[in-house]
Amino acid sequence: MTKAIPLIGKFMTTKPISIEKDCNLLEAAKLMQQNNIRHLPVTYQNKVEGILSESDITLVRGLKDVHIEKMKVYDCYTPNPFTVSPDAPLDKVLEEMAERKYGSVVVVDNQKLVGVFTWVDALIATAELLHTRLK
Repeated sequence: MTKAIPLIGKFMTTKPISIEKDCNLLEAAKLMQQNNIRHLPVTYQNKVEGILSESDITLVRGLKDVHIEKMKVYDCYTPNPFTVSPDAPLDKVLEEMAERKYGSVVVVDNQKLVGVFTWVDALIATAELLHTRLK
């Protein structure tokens, strides 16, 4: 008998930190550093608009004559991130992440941000599934 594929909601980070798209980019960078996160959902009027990654900020910091403290989140975030519901099957989400090389997935329920699932979460899920299903 085969076991059911787990849902993304089991492995996502719940209660994700987010930031409004018109906030200062330096504020976003500090928020990410303080909370040890690399992916920050970007919202506008409580709806997910995009995702800001640590690599986005690193890229901006490396540009000559660009001052991060003068920029807004909307200047460098990725709009229209890959979103799924918490009841999306884990295997389908992982396939999409691998195919498109996504570092994270934003989890929404009724247009409300409810979680984030990153490649680190994917590794944790894989390890747990290997330990529980292969024994």
